Amino acid sequence: MVLIAVGAAVIFALLLLIAGILARAIVVPVERLSAATRALAQGRTAQLRPPTLEVREIRSLNADFTVMAEAIARRSRYLRDFAASLSHEFKTPLAGIRGGIELLQDHGPGMSEAERTKFLTNMEGDAQRLSRLVSRLMELAQADMARPNAGGAEDGHADAAKVLARLIDAHAAPGFALTATVADSFPALAIEEAALETVLATLIENARQVGATTLAITSGHRGKFASLALTDNGPGVPEGDVARVFDPFFTSKREVGGTGLGLPIARALAESRGGSLELGETASGACFVLTLRVAG
Repeated sequence: MVLIAVGAAVIFALLLLIAGILARAIVVPVERLSAATRALAQGRTAQLRPPTLEVREIRSLNADFTVMAEAIARRSRYLRDFAASLSHEFKTPLAGIRGGIELLQDHGPGMSEAERTKFLTNMEGDAQRLSRLVSRLMELAQADMARPNAGGAEDGHADAAKVLARLIDAHAAPGFALTATVADSFPALAIEEAALETVLATLIENARQVGATTLAITSGHRGKFASLALTDNGPGVPEGDVARVFDPFFTSKREVGGTGLGLPIARALAESRGGSLELGETASGACFVLTLRVAG
């Protein structure tokens, strides 16, 4: 009987030990993960301590949660900054329109025809800027909501040489030499031709607007990716603007109607097809490198 009692006690102690180990290895980490998930859902910072005992599945789950939390935090910061910039961009033309309406309401009868025409012209310009902003925002939303392999990276099939030929015909002009050197072996790209044309047209038009007189487009191909580099002889991107050049609403051409959304839209279109759009290195001028997956 004594041996049975001792054996039962030992078994009970082992069960308690196993239960404690399981609690520390599985139950406690899961409870912490659950608490961190609730904090994240409530908009608070989710802090997740690593488990005391390492279990491969729990470690993998924690790592996935950390990646998700960081992505949500980045997206939240982006949306917050985007909303602030959007408010600023809309505030100026709206204030101009409202000010013009108030002036016409208060002093319209006593104004000369030239004065009324001046205020109406200013209001029309502000309304057109708002219209451009709304249109570009819709394009940005459509590009930003697209995802790789969702009708883009797999279904797209663009012949870069044909697209560039059309763009050269449309954009080359006296004082703006546009050339493209694309290798005969350059593969088809995993992007719709319309989307590729939008991206390249944006980069070409940007070069022309900053005063470049030449723009050379060259191709490269390595493995499953191919690239097009657009190098101009313009003033280049100032060092202080390099980090912001792809930010929504950042533009140096506001006085001529620039919205600061062209490059963000172009980058979103490239990224939604599994590619990228980055600033490249060049001794002078500016260089943008568009990298995309090879079709098929």
